Amino acid sequence: MIAAYWEMQFNPFSKSAPGNHYFESGDYKQATARLKHLCETKGIGLFTGNPGTGKTFTLKKYVDSLNPGLYKLLYAPLSSITVVEFYRSLALGFGLLPPFKKIDLFNSIQDRIKVLARDKHITPVIICDEGQYLSAKILSDLKILLNFEMDSDNPAVIVLAGTPTLATTLSMGVHEALAQRILINYAFTGLSKSEMTEYIISKLKSCGVTLPVFQENAFEALWACCSGSPRVINSLAENCLRIGALKGAKSIDPEIVMVANNELSLV
Repeated sequence: MIAAYWEMQFNPFSKSAPGNHYFESGDYKQATARLKHLCETKGIGLFTGNPGTGKTFTLKKYVDSLNPGLYKLLYAPLSSITVVEFYRSLALGFGLLPPFKKIDLFNSIQDRIKVLARDKHITPVIICDEGQYLSAKILSDLKILLNFEMDSDNPAVIVLAGTPTLATTLSMGVHEALAQRILINYAFTGLSKSEMTEYIISKLKSCGVTLPVFQENAFEALWACCSGSPRVINSLAENCLRIGALKGAKSIDPEIVMVANNELSLV
């Protein structure tokens, strides 16, 4: 209904929108540059931000660009697990048959990292998404997992991504040894006001729309509701288009934005 009414080739704000269009925000450019540096120097990187600010999207775009002949990617989105489960997931990701004991798991993972890095010249890249849920025991073990040659060598990359809570946790004294090993620390801030407008316009252009759909003052209302979160912007913009279509509107005005926002609000 939305695409047909607004004469779009597809709904650009849907998760299932076709095409390779994406918006290179300031966060995207800054985080990507730091990810590139981290993969070149190796070590631990911390990437935090409020939900919906683009952390996972940016990470996915970057790792998809890595040469599989030079990098071995392990993505660990299940953070609320035990230490042994964490090690077993890494072992399976490395193509290993997980040993039963924790110490054997640890040694087999370290040996595999050594073989990849030194013999095959492949850099393992371990991404721990939703890192705010990682237990204190897993965080404590991460600093040991990357301890090679008396802590003088960094053969792998670990990316810790999560909400600002993760940074707060790592700032505690109990995790000082891990915090000292963090080479990159970037905090996503979300889209700026001007970026939000550019983001929406670029989305509309990607589906063949050239005429204005959102009124200028509608962008002001959108900004007041989204706080720079691309995820919220997508949901809100899509709801605006749906309500606008139902009302038979020729464009989206502030009143439609407020109605759309109220429908999405949980309080």
